[in-house]
Amino acid sequence: MQDLTRGSIYKHLFNMSMPIAFGLLVQTLYFIVDLYFVGHLGDVALAGVSTAGNLFFFVMALTQVFNVGCATLVAHAIGRKDPLHASTVYSHALFYGIAASLIISVFGYLFGHYYFSALAATEVIESTGLIYLYWFLPSLAMQFILTVVSASMRGSGLVKPFMIIQMAALFLNILLSPILITGMGIFNGMGVAGAGFASSIAACSAVVMGIMYIKRTPNILKLNKQKVTPNAQIFKSILKIGGPAGSEFMLTFLYMAMIYWALSQFGTDEQAGFGLGSRIMQALFLPVMAIAFAAPAIAAQNYAASKMKRVFTTYKVTTIATTSLMFVLALPCIFFPEFFFTPFSNDPAVIAVAATFLSYVGFNFVPAGLVFSYSAMFQAFGNTWPALFSTLVRVGLFSILLVYFVTQTHMAITTVWILSAATVFLQAILSFVLIQMTLKKRLLKRAQITT
Repeated sequence: MQDLTRGSIYKHLFNMSMPIAFGLLVQTLYFIVDLYFVGHLGDVALAGVSTAGNLFFFVMALTQVFNVGCATLVAHAIGRKDPLHASTVYSHALFYGIAASLIISVFGYLFGHYYFSALAATEVIESTGLIYLYWFLPSLAMQFILTVVSASMRGSGLVKPFMIIQMAALFLNILLSPILITGMGIFNGMGVAGAGFASSIAACSAVVMGIMYIKRTPNILKLNKQKVTPNAQIFKSILKIGGPAGSEFMLTFLYMAMIYWALSQFGTDEQAGFGLGSRIMQALFLPVMAIAFAAPAIAAQNYAASKMKRVFTTYKVTTIATTSLMFVLALPCIFFPEFFFTPFSNDPAVIAVAATFLSYVGFNFVPAGLVFSYSAMFQAFGNTWPALFSTLVRVGLFSILLVYFVTQTHMAITTVWILSAATVFLQAILSFVLIQMTLKKRLLKRAQITT
């Protein structure tokens, strides 16, 4: 465990965000690796895998409940110098992570075909995406267990061990993907099924390595096997903090699904191009997301210890770092977007759609960075409802406007990207107002307590 209530905020943020960035990169590269090899199978395969990949946002929304809830509760316990409660939270949360893995597997195999029948542009894309999903589903299910473990450790200030585990799993995925997708020697390959299978093998190996590490390392959060059971109080606490954050990610899933629905009016190239462009955008967001994921643990420990000056410093440093990085990342996206896509597809139509998408959404990178930093502070305070509200306003407005324009006779595809960028600006403004109100309220409350 690491005490984040002492020492340099800058150093803590850097030391924690770097391993988190690698961990997030690993998660994204699972899908990027699949896109790289699947992209050479044709635009239909790329569109099918991209449509299936949007379900990753759905699972991310559910795992975010544990990601935010566990990290915040553990960080608050560490800040109060109560490591026993931190370990209790971790042990009970692991039970719910295992249960969620089993539930998502059952639902995925039973109801996955309804998702593709609604969003796929053609029957061929639908069948291709469904094949990929069935083999990729174990990888999605394992994310719940991995999230509980990594979030609990992050709340206690430890992030490096699981970065190494995730990197090892990624290398395994990179090794298996070309063999299982395209074949090698007498093995003919499995196509899109091989892509999903490689990711599932890698994710399962990460779970095994994580369990082995916890078992052999005593100086971390202790796993009490007798407490890997249901606990209503801890579950309510996790839901109270992580529920709004999970709902926020769920809205992101719905936002992506709305875009796929709108693009089904155009065709295969448009869905494939958007799928490729959105994955590259997510990869570019990784360093910013790493900072936003590291900040809550630092701010939360200091908030629980009533060190509000350090909380405000964390907020200021996080905001400057996220917006500066986003500005730098936006420049090549706006001016040279084609650079990012040539390794993944040789179809000019797909690349054109992806490049146009990235050039437009590049303008919302800076406001998105602000939203990330504000959400991090809401998590630190244990009140993620304001972040959910701002996301709800954004996605709701975007969906209403998108439905309106889709019903028009000649909607241009660029209309979708313009709506996306404009609503992010609105979300950033609303989030700024909400975080200012929250900071004043929390500062005043802590000042009254200390006096």
